[in-house]
Amino acid sequence: MRNPAKPSSAAVSSRMSRQARRDTEPEVAVRKLLHASGYRYRLNVRVPDMPRRTVDITFSKAKVAVFLDGCFWHGCPKHATQPKANAEWWREKLDRNMARDLETTEHMTALGWTVLRFWEHEAPAVVAAQVAATVSRNGTDDTHRHEGKDQ
Repeated sequence: MRNPAKPSSAAVSSRMSRQARRDTEPEVAVRKLLHASGYRYRLNVRVPDMPRRTVDITFSKAKVAVFLDGCFWHGCPKHATQPKANAEWWREKLDRNMARDLETTEHMTALGWTVLRFWEHEAPAVVAAQVAATVSRNGTDDTHRHEGKDQ
């Protein structure tokens, strides 16, 4: 019987450890759209008072935190899969990820932040539009618009 506290094999553990944690394709696509629209933000900012947790895209002045969650790792209701090998270990791991997401959202909300969470499969243009609308609605200037004849 396998120890449910460990991955099924060293090969699986090695492969999963190489998965991108930041600068994923969806993150980069959304960031490019926001930047092209004049929005300025910070990347991978630590969550206050929560070690080892970071926000993907942060608008500090507007207090908007954006997370772009991977479907597998964060339990997307449309696309999440359940590995068959070492199923109990994976179920516990993925459940902990989802619980951590909820805890992080609640913590940041209690600190006065607006937390936006999106799935990696959502269209970058739609995500960027929702983020921009929220940042603008919060009434602070997280844009850096250039005035001039090129604009």
